[in-house]
Amino acid sequence: MQRPIPWLWILLAGLLLLAPGPAGRLLLDLLGGITLTVLLLPVLLGVGGLVAWKVLQSRLKPCPACGFVSAGSAQCPSCGAVLGQEQGPASSNEDVDASSATIDVSSVEVEVMDQSDGN
Repeated sequence: MQRPIPWLWILLAGLLLLAPGPAGRLLLDLLGGITLTVLLLPVLLGVGGLVAWKVLQSRLKPCPACGFVSAGSAQCPSCGAVLGQEQGPASSNEDVDASSATIDVSSVEVEVMDQSDGN
């Protein structure tokens, strides 16, 4: 059995949308809020996902021995090497003499030949 079209409810909804009364305004505000939420929810989820990915990516550390990437551990779960200690003098806690770490650049004056001889 086919249901009849609810003309009464459609007419009542149309009057509420067209009427300038408080019930019509409430219905329009509700529909506008739902529409805005449906349209902006994917954008907000995308921005939130991007921020979460960047935070997670900043906490990931590659192992200097094997290259395995892990987060939040002091020891590599794959090979057992200690994480967080980079190789080289810049990351060690030793005092580095500034004169050995600084590159001295000296300027040299260059002679410019005059090319006005007509060649």
